[in-house]
Amino acid sequence: MSRAAIGDRVRLEMSTSDEGEDRGDVRARILDAAAALIAEGGAEAATTRAISAAAGVQAPTIYRLFGDKRGLLDAVAEHAMAGYVARKSARKPHPDPVEDLRRGWDDHVAFGLAQPGVFALMRGEPGVASPAARAGMEVLRLRIRRVAASGRLRVREDRAAALVHAVGTGIVQALLEQPEPDLGLSRLAREAVVAAITGESDAPRSAGIQGAALALRASLDDATGLSPGERLLLAELLARLASAGE
Repeated sequence: MSRAAIGDRVRLEMSTSDEGEDRGDVRARILDAAAALIAEGGAEAATTRAISAAAGVQAPTIYRLFGDKRGLLDAVAEHAMAGYVARKSARKPHPDPVEDLRRGWDDHVAFGLAQPGVFALMRGEPGVASPAARAGMEVLRLRIRRVAASGRLRVREDRAAALVHAVGTGIVQALLEQPEPDLGLSRLAREAVVAAITGESDAPRSAGIQGAALALRASLDDATGLSPGERLLLAELLARLASAGE
């Protein structure tokens, strides 16, 4: 087939593909298909061919609407962020701005664990914030601003937002690498950050029997006079005491 014939064919496909459908409907269908593929197999699974098949469109339609695959992936991340923000906006903010910040942290972690592929897209490339990441930071800055307006912030707003973002993103990544996500780790990180920026925390202090269990467990390797089975049993019991209340 000649180049002219190929060009005519492509133009015909682009002009007749999805004829009669609203452009917005086609775009939304492509985004939904791409998001589903990413949720199942990561960004690598969202090939143009797979998206075309899942959305029921011709490949030229994807290029016409999004330019290239990078444009499509950015659009998927923005689409997911828009839905995420809309769901959170529909919920009335907690009257306590610090508690509202805690809720936002928990929402962020839950979203990252439920949709790791989309979460990775929303993070963007190192050194280059995606539009979705910028939108997420704006939501965070508004929460930090409420804490500052209440007179409870102890550091600059930009530094507080940067700390919450950095630790929150890192904790999601750490939990995704665990066979079974330890949500207690997220709560500890959350309260450490809250304490750093406000001086407040609702994390239980390591005192009394919990503190003693932590100290004894840390020194268990130096203990003598125990059989391997006794050492294993004691380690398990101390771990349970040390994690009480988490």
